[in-house]
Amino acid sequence: MSRKPRAVAALALLGTVGYLLATGSLAVGAPNSHGTVSLRSTNLGKVLVSSTGRTLYLFEKDKNGKSSCAGQCAKYWPPLITGAKPTAGAGISAAKLGRVRRADGRMQVTYNSHPLYLFLLDKSAGQTKGQGQDFFGGLWYAVSAHGAAVLKSAAAGTTTAETTTTSSYVPPKYP
Repeated sequence: MSRKPRAVAALALLGTVGYLLATGSLAVGAPNSHGTVSLRSTNLGKVLVSSTGRTLYLFEKDKNGKSSCAGQCAKYWPPLITGAKPTAGAGISAAKLGRVRRADGRMQVTYNSHPLYLFLLDKSAGQTKGQGQDFFGGLWYAVSAHGAAVLKSAAAGTTTAETTTTSSYVPPKYP
């Protein structure tokens, strides 16, 4: 392929991505959800998960039901975003589900007034790599069916210890 057709193809691709981002059809860092929150058994016990089975976390720095995670933080801890009223899956209290408007205008799912987030390094259903992490000025915890932080360690076979977890995860250097 000569340079001119490659350049045209690259511009077309950039234009398509730009259009998808502008229209919200391609969300970067903040996945749109079907708004269903369910309960799933993990190495931490039963925790809240998204419609795809990924663990949901709360951020201790959040206050009064408002998110304190934006910008670089939201790239690593994408907020659970939905355009519709969230729905409760098995084991979840519908009365505790809600939404809060983020600074960018999108609606983030909440549970028991805690804004909910995913963790970038949890790549598949049931992973809990974000448990007990201390980033962006606060601690991150999986959320129980009661809407509280799960304080259990993510160590293999441990489901009763209430200790702060350690992790081999080394975060990238932030600007």
